[in-house]
Amino acid sequence: MTFTAAAIQFEPTLFAKDANIESLAELVEKAASDGAELITTPEMATTGYCFHDGEEAATVVEQIPGPTTGVFEEIAARRDCYIVLGMPEVDPDSGLFYNSAVLIGPEGILGTHRKTHPYIAEPKWAAPGNLGHQVFETRLGRIAMLICMDLHFLETARVVALQGADVICHISNWLAERTPAPYWISRAFENNCYVIESNRWGLERTVQFSGGTCIIEPDGTVAQRIDVGNGIVSAQIDIRRGGWGLPERRPELYRELQINSYAWNPLDFFTLYGHAPLPTGATSTVSVVQCTPGTSVESNLADIESWVERLSGSTDLVVFPELSISGAVSEQRPPREIAETLDGPSITRIAELAVRRDVSIVVGLAERDAETGRVYNSAVLIGSDGACTAYRQIHLSAEHRPLFAAGDSWTVVDLPTGRVGILVGNDALLPESGRILALRGCDLIVCPSALAGTFVGSHPGTEIPHAAEVPTGVDALHWHHMRVRAGENNVYFAFANSIDPSRGIHGHSGVFGPDTFAFPRTETIVDGSESGYATCVVDTTHLGGPYPTTVVRRKDLVLMRQPHQYGTLSTA
Repeated sequence: MTFTAAAIQFEPTLFAKDANIESLAELVEKAASDGAELITTPEMATTGYCFHDGEEAATVVEQIPGPTTGVFEEIAARRDCYIVLGMPEVDPDSGLFYNSAVLIGPEGILGTHRKTHPYIAEPKWAAPGNLGHQVFETRLGRIAMLICMDLHFLETARVVALQGADVICHISNWLAERTPAPYWISRAFENNCYVIESNRWGLERTVQFSGGTCIIEPDGTVAQRIDVGNGIVSAQIDIRRGGWGLPERRPELYRELQINSYAWNPLDFFTLYGHAPLPTGATSTVSVVQCTPGTSVESNLADIESWVERLSGSTDLVVFPELSISGAVSEQRPPREIAETLDGPSITRIAELAVRRDVSIVVGLAERDAETGRVYNSAVLIGSDGACTAYRQIHLSAEHRPLFAAGDSWTVVDLPTGRVGILVGNDALLPESGRILALRGCDLIVCPSALAGTFVGSHPGTEIPHAAEVPTGVDALHWHHMRVRAGENNVYFAFANSIDPSRGIHGHSGVFGPDTFAFPRTETIVDGSESGYATCVVDTTHLGGPYPTTVVRRKDLVLMRQPHQYGTLSTA
């Protein structure tokens, strides 16, 4: 159940395969002699990465098994350990080249992963991987392998997590941001498994790689890390901490994950047959309010009114926390005793406020269905014209499952700001939620929340010489899980979290932009864990021409998905 894992950070020399293999073997031997039973190396560690074309790659590719894997098979057998090796592979039957990772154990080669989701560099020489996303049984537990860009796509890690992966070995040549990268941390956190990360460092053909090799625990804690230089980082892996299962999923509602609505120009796709075209778009402002809803509905309504009065004139849309009208619920204060219908006095009062102040408002309440009597944890978006749209939370927390009925449909609303999707709190912890709203063309996701626990993390700074605009210093909010939610879906994400230290709820509200690799980042975060607000500009405009001119409308990371790889996500 417990073993030592080691992640190697290494700077290979382009084309110097023999020397690279010799140096890697020495590092693997050192890690094994120090007690590591699972050892990872970076992507393309044997050869370097930046090939101009297939002719260059042809000088270093090998079959698996082959001479290179033979070197590490011998070490694995002698040291009784497992090794994940990154290398370029040639398929003997097709002649195609692949960017591959091979898992080698004491008994030999256990399996190969071919990078499925190419970065801009792979199409110069390599085909997309054709082996899917596999999990390999070992005496250490269930091990999966992903390569660099694979992890940008929430589906890949989710697919292996659903196969019971205890550890994801992610080998990479990550660049263009300070590492350990927020994406790495979120994949461990949302899938409740370890991520062992081997990244390269150094400069190759003008490309600066980011280092930051690390081991990430299932709660998102970075156990150990390296900044610059060749080296080894190790940590104890206790697979009992992860692998116990994922938050309650609703796979019957995830079938849209099997389609790609961005395979065609979205400006054409979403106008097809004249049905539900995207809004024209606008430059607008969105605000989130961080506060503590109390047990008095009247007091909560007065608080909402006060914030809206304060923000009106400077914002177009304001988002309040989960249950911002009703206040926190529990077995002692059950929602059935305070629930209201959508045409009840509270929503009527907020609708009048929205019209009076010419602002759209998102609030949360315990909603009673007028026909069935069921009670839902709902968010209500009230437009500046007074029109109300409710979303009933689909993914209930363990605390709320005995108290609320679960919703069964996603909600999207078109406003002048753009297309807006709605989630509530716990929904945002399941990556499928945001992805479905992105596939429906959302520009903005609003998320009233009362999320407890830690979903942010700091960074001590890096010595890697990044481009001037990339932050490299100490940062208390280097990782924010909701920033990842925004970036992976190329949406703006308005996260309004409440504050209640007695329940472990500490705010960290913010509005996050659609491109996490654009610096300085488009985002605003509420300072500290006190009451406050954050306002950010949201730009969904189009500059003209046949194709989208902004990432929020183009959705690069949605376009590059490979839905045929994700079938298990919508299987019960």
